[in-house]
Amino acid sequence: MTAFFALATSLLWGLADFGGGLLTRRTPAPTVVVVSQAAAAAVLGAIVLATGGWSEAGPRLWFAFAAGLVGPVALLCFYKALARGPMGVVSPLATLSVAVPVGVGLVLGERPGLLQVAGIAVAVSGVVLAGGPQLRGAPVQRQTILLTLIAALGFGTVFALITEASTTVTGLFLALFVQRLTNVAVGGAALYVSVQRGGAALPEGGFPWASLPALAFVGLADVAANGTYSVAAQHGPVTVAAVLASLYPVVTALAARGFLRERLRAVQAAGAGLALLGTLLLATG
Repeated sequence: MTAFFALATSLLWGLADFGGGLLTRRTPAPTVVVVSQAAAAAVLGAIVLATGGWSEAGPRLWFAFAAGLVGPVALLCFYKALARGPMGVVSPLATLSVAVPVGVGLVLGERPGLLQVAGIAVAVSGVVLAGGPQLRGAPVQRQTILLTLIAALGFGTVFALITEASTTVTGLFLALFVQRLTNVAVGGAALYVSVQRGGAALPEGGFPWASLPALAFVGLADVAANGTYSVAAQHGPVTVAAVLASLYPVVTALAARGFLRERLRAVQAAGAGLALLGTLLLATG
């Protein structure tokens, strides 16, 4: 069950990143964050009302609130780093996010077996290579590296926080709803600051109504990924769930290959193969 839900997390996050990356080419990143997360919050609000999730309110919601504070900051830093580039450095470096939940799992006493340790090493190496690391070229700006590391730390922190936000299914819906509301508030504040500094809130043609379904998909895929990761981490070792969930860059690369006809570099294809091998080792270990 852990492997299934963690891999589902990778699929959902990979597609959400792919969609978000495409949308930010035409729409400012803070607007993408606010609209996509607002759509997810609306759907989750309806689910919470239908399932009576309010009855699950308790101290654990502070973890969801904290995840909601951290998530948009990490996402905006990641988008800004991608804009500064090069993507061949930013994408692989962001996979360091897996170190946070894996470290938490080890601190809490998890001790993966030898086969699982090998699977973790192989899978993480595969994810880094699948991002197409830039091995030569001009030096990367320090600010780009700093933004990417902040994003990685933020993503990993969200991984760790969301697993503590609930212990039941209805409680999980409520936790994700609280997280999304916080995401919208933080993203809205970032959008306001951007506009005050002269940035654009919308593309030149106005609000991209034609992109609304895609924006909603990004938000719903992101929230679904948080949900599946929470289930995966609660039903198995966090060290395994976190590594399998971190395979999303492979999904993003494959989506770009399938939808945009982008060619995978040899290093990316090798990375995808190593990620698959690491997954098999983790699943069988």
